[in-house]
Amino acid sequence: MRNVSFREKVQHKYALSEQGAREMIKAFISVTISDIVLMFPVGLLYYLVSDCMKGTLKGRAPFYIIGSIICLVLIAVTTYIQYNTTFLSTYVESGVRRVTLAEKLRKIPLSFFGKKDLSDLTSTIMADCATLETVSSHCIPELVGACASTALVAISLFFFDWRMAIAALWVLPISFLIVLCSRRVQHYLGEKHMQYKMECADGIQECLETIRDLRANNAQESYMKGLDAKIRRVEKHSISVELGTAVFVASAQMILKMGIATVTLVGGMLLANGSLDVLTFFMFLMLVSRLYDPMQVSLQNLAAIISADVQCKRMDEILSHETQTGSEEMNHDGYDIEFSEVGFSYDKGETVLKDVSFVAKQGEVTALIGPSGGGKTTISRLAARFWDIQKGKITVGGMDISEIDPETLMFMYSIVFQDVTLFNNTVLENIRIGKQDATDEEVIAAAKLAHCDEFAEKMPNGYHTMIGENGSELSGGERQRISIARAFLKDAPIILMDEATASLDVDNETMIQEALSRLIKDKTVMLIAHRMRTVANADKIVVLKDGVVAEEGTPQELAEKDRIFAHMQKTQMLSAGWKL
Repeated sequence: MRNVSFREKVQHKYALSEQGAREMIKAFISVTISDIVLMFPVGLLYYLVSDCMKGTLKGRAPFYIIGSIICLVLIAVTTYIQYNTTFLSTYVESGVRRVTLAEKLRKIPLSFFGKKDLSDLTSTIMADCATLETVSSHCIPELVGACASTALVAISLFFFDWRMAIAALWVLPISFLIVLCSRRVQHYLGEKHMQYKMECADGIQECLETIRDLRANNAQESYMKGLDAKIRRVEKHSISVELGTAVFVASAQMILKMGIATVTLVGGMLLANGSLDVLTFFMFLMLVSRLYDPMQVSLQNLAAIISADVQCKRMDEILSHETQTGSEEMNHDGYDIEFSEVGFSYDKGETVLKDVSFVAKQGEVTALIGPSGGGKTTISRLAARFWDIQKGKITVGGMDISEIDPETLMFMYSIVFQDVTLFNNTVLENIRIGKQDATDEEVIAAAKLAHCDEFAEKMPNGYHTMIGENGSELSGGERQRISIARAFLKDAPIILMDEATASLDVDNETMIQEALSRLIKDKTVMLIAHRMRTVANADKIVVLKDGVVAEEGTPQELAEKDRIFAHMQKTQMLSAGWKL
């Protein structure tokens, strides 16, 4: 087993980049040096008092003037270095952390996102990063530096008088032990608090997304009562978290202050019996006052660091997650998609696909149909390597897609899903996403192919009209046509369509299918549909039921078998004749 370096431990513990971990170690060193330098004026004052008591001050004024100047210069220099290695580098690292998270999320399999919701991920990128920013700049370096400098000072105290050193230092381990004992309590309270915060954020997001349905069903009042309860629970638990931390920190700080009493008591007793001189007693009093102040802050910092473990764990979960990797070079012969005994499950014990095998040939339309939950959409996502399979093999032109970088592989695919995502931009720019370097003429040509011109030319600014957040200014059919136009513009050799025409009326669906027939020449088309008229002209149909291939063949062959496909045809014919 490989030995983990101190830098790597720091990196994983506080969810840092490699450079951020190095800067953090530099911050430890700089804060330690800065704290030690702050002890120099105490030493200078010790010598000044000593000279005054001995009557040797005459002629030593230049020494103390120069010493004071040197102390001020050293404090200024070390403070500047400390600022650069803590605050400045922390804010740089915070930006790097957010970018790294975004880059990591881009390469993580989509199966990860099935376990996370939007509010959770947003909280990690924004709120958790902000918390770690504060902890990294104000808490961790200060704590490490204070402990290191205190340890050095503590060792030096034993050279003056070991009895006074014990009287001054016994409170330190006890105080820190009290705060460390709060770890389990803080972790429990922190995890509960995060759970309540996520529930509240999910409730707010859900309310905003479903406001139309809530109003339509007169459910606003009842829903808001539940949301108010979640908000109040977050507020109450926030108080519990603060109180739980404060009890331990306040107790530790109270113990720490007892050190001044023991130093005074022991020093007085030693002075009384003549085993301690006044100057040494004075020095210990000065050092104790200088020593305990930063340690009180350090106790608060320690509690904050322990509390941030929850955020660090959440962030490291993303940063440490396995990514999809592969070669950026593709070596394929054609664009046939072949599934060979593919098995897949989203969660343990929940099998979605079992030994699925079929071939979607280049130049043909392969339609996937079957009852809901049969695995049709899953197959389309596996074909594009949105997820990685647990069993079997998927190839494109004989090339194993698990060995190809997902972003490189995606150049081969044009994908149109039922759930269309649009951006708050113009019609033109929303279509141009399919091919970033496309000219306006190419974009408009693809738009006309998808019959987007019918609504785009009627808009106030034509193709340059803003369509609102996620296409809020468009109908469902218009949004779908933009998505189809993207696929036309990309003009990739493989086309995946998941209920691509579901939001279109019969006339537009017919026109799109005519356009598709021109587009699919020499291309591999995998089509998912529930309406039988959509797949009537498919070259091959694969019927999926309960995660297995129940039957496959041409529409005519399957109709003659009088099984699942024939049953679905008859059912839809009956539903078409249904009347009120």
